[in-house]
Amino acid sequence: MKYPIGTKYLTRGKHPRLCTVTDIWKTYDFRGDLVHKRYVATHEFLGQTVTEVDLPEATVARGVWALKEKHA
Repeated sequence: MKYPIGTKYLTRGKHPRLCTVTDIWKTYDFRGDLVHKRYVATHEFLGQTVTEVDLPEATVARGVWALKEKHA
């Protein structure tokens, strides 16, 4: 996997949140070929853990890049 469980990234927008990848969903067809890959991530909001599901890899990639830029 390109982004393993535990990868941290920032969301986009006016108030970015620090998220952590917590799971990876993979869907296979009847031949055993990988046809769909999505990420699951969590972040804290007002003391509660919020889970975001069905995140594309591009969302995580942009967030990882944004986090690196912030700390550079």
